[in-house]
Amino acid sequence: MTSVAVRDGVEASRSGKKPWYKVLYIQVLIAIVLGALVGWLLPDLAKNDWIKALGDGFIRLIKMVIAPIIFCTVVSGIAHIQDAKKVGRVGVKALVYFEIVSTFALVIGLLVGNLVRPGAGFTGTPDPAAVAGYAKQAAEQKPVDFILHIIPDSVVGAFAQGDILQVLLFAILFGFALLVLGERGATLRSLIDDAGHAMFGVIAIVMKAAPLGAFGAMAYTIGRYGPQVLGNLIGLIATFYATAALFVFVVLGLIARMAGFSIFKFLGYIRDELLIVLGTSSSESALPQLMEKLERLGCSRSVVGLVVPTGYSFNLDGTNIYMTLATLFIAQALHFDLTFSQQLTILLVALLTSKGASGVTGAGFVTLAATLAVVNPALVPGMAVILGIDKFMSEVRALTNIIGNGVATIVVAWWEGELDRDKLEAGLNQRIDPSDIETAVTTD
Repeated sequence: MTSVAVRDGVEASRSGKKPWYKVLYIQVLIAIVLGALVGWLLPDLAKNDWIKALGDGFIRLIKMVIAPIIFCTVVSGIAHIQDAKKVGRVGVKALVYFEIVSTFALVIGLLVGNLVRPGAGFTGTPDPAAVAGYAKQAAEQKPVDFILHIIPDSVVGAFAQGDILQVLLFAILFGFALLVLGERGATLRSLIDDAGHAMFGVIAIVMKAAPLGAFGAMAYTIGRYGPQVLGNLIGLIATFYATAALFVFVVLGLIARMAGFSIFKFLGYIRDELLIVLGTSSSESALPQLMEKLERLGCSRSVVGLVVPTGYSFNLDGTNIYMTLATLFIAQALHFDLTFSQQLTILLVALLTSKGASGVTGAGFVTLAATLAVVNPALVPGMAVILGIDKFMSEVRALTNIIGNGVATIVVAWWEGELDRDKLEAGLNQRIDPSDIETAVTTD
């Protein structure tokens, strides 16, 4: 894969574009490979706090500007809309799409888990103490708490904590207020527009550190957990990877075809973001750049501003697949035969818990604990079985989530009639350079 990427980069440099070694996705790809090698061959060095700080620091740099970027994008999108009803219409369409596709993700996880049975024949004894903290967090997550959590104690607190849903709520209210002001709010609208462009300029600067972040995160992960942690759990990892690929290329691929674009071309268009997510295990690390690219792909600013941030809490396709597949794996490993009604319960509960734990540290594990506790409390200690390999599945969870949100944005824009087909074709056919964010920002 590396040689293909380098060859493509060399050909690009011959055709007048930047040299291959300056292309972001090639730098990130090389950094991931080097990080994995350092983690494998020099684990003591890889576990150094300074190596870990490279990955953590990059993610913090990105999170630093996520809240203001979401605020500026959402406010600008709503404030420039002439019809206030359009905002509600886009939101309803997005939520309908999220629930339908999330159900598909959960069902696919259940089907694959029942067919492949990755937990059958597992030998090992789980340590209940290892997952006690996650189980406690899951027990504390109630639907009413989730709703109240969306409302911040203060606007400053929402921005300080970087809570996406809280910032989104305030941005929607502020955008409507500017919409009502009309011409009196023109100066403030212009200021917010300029601030948004400046924030994307900050992202362009921060993204230069992406290779260092990817190297540090990958080296520490391999050095900390080591290849040996995979052991006889490699079957679950392989099954999860294959199931996520099946969902992306079949389900999202068919949805993309219905909307008039190719899922393969779209993956090529966001390759920089995918490699950054792969290296950092965080879909948030690519959120600002994804929003920028989707807007340049022909999706209206208002749709991008509403769908992408909302999708990070309500459209977690990778997390949904993980929950159903991991639940079945644990049940099979502990020799529990789940009935059809119990598996249906998994489906229904996971639809709720995947939303209720958004913004919680270790959200994938917390939602899994909540789901297991409802289906059968005796299954909760079994989470310790997959605790050691959870990190190796988090990358694919994040990749699937970001791809799903990108496709969702294009589909909702198409559904709403807010998709510029000419820009879509130009972007997906690479007649513009999607990685050149610096140029795109300065020419706006």
